[in-house]
Amino acid sequence: MEGFTLVQKMAAIVLPLIFAVTLHEAAHGWVADKLGDSTARRLGRITLNPIRHIDWFGTILLPMLMMAFTGFLFGWAKPVPVNMAHLRNPRRDMVWVALAGPGANLLMAILWSLALLATEMPAMPEWMTMPLAATAVAGVFINLMLMALNLLPILPLDGGRVLAGILPQAIARLYARIEPFGFFYHCRFAGGGCVGPGNHAGYLWRHQSIARY
Repeated sequence: MEGFTLVQKMAAIVLPLIFAVTLHEAAHGWVADKLGDSTARRLGRITLNPIRHIDWFGTILLPMLMMAFTGFLFGWAKPVPVNMAHLRNPRRDMVWVALAGPGANLLMAILWSLALLATEMPAMPEWMTMPLAATAVAGVFINLMLMALNLLPILPLDGGRVLAGILPQAIARLYARIEPFGFFYHCRFAGGGCVGPGNHAGYLWRHQSIARY
């Protein structure tokens, strides 16, 4: 976005950021519902309505402030609760629930890539080309970054949940004990500009308890 003003950069980021966190969280709840846990559906969290998912500070204000003052984009959404006890096969199904969020981000990155390609079409109006291209670039970047960060094998991130689900149960229980410290590893990875774990902060997970994505 070279040559863009700060306001123009923020305008290009807002839409893809809201879509990224909204679909990420809704995907966790949708897959959990298909696998036997209706908690998210009963709480109205399987929806594309961003108001049900966004945290006004973590999804809107903080990313905008960080982009303005640091150039680094960071934030989170309201966590989606998943009750492992309601899943048909808790350990296996939690893997699929965890993968749903990053999978949604990958799909959105592909769709934003197609939108970027569309800006090269001769029929595209000139007044629309630049804003759409900037928004599409932001959409690809945001979704790929969220996917990559969430797939890190560190609890409580999605990648940590996947690893806990495929490890032998005895090892998985030992691995789960590092969850209280996973936040600090994630902060260090983020370069010290961290104020919350991933894009959906504040969730805790224990075996046979409620996971929050």
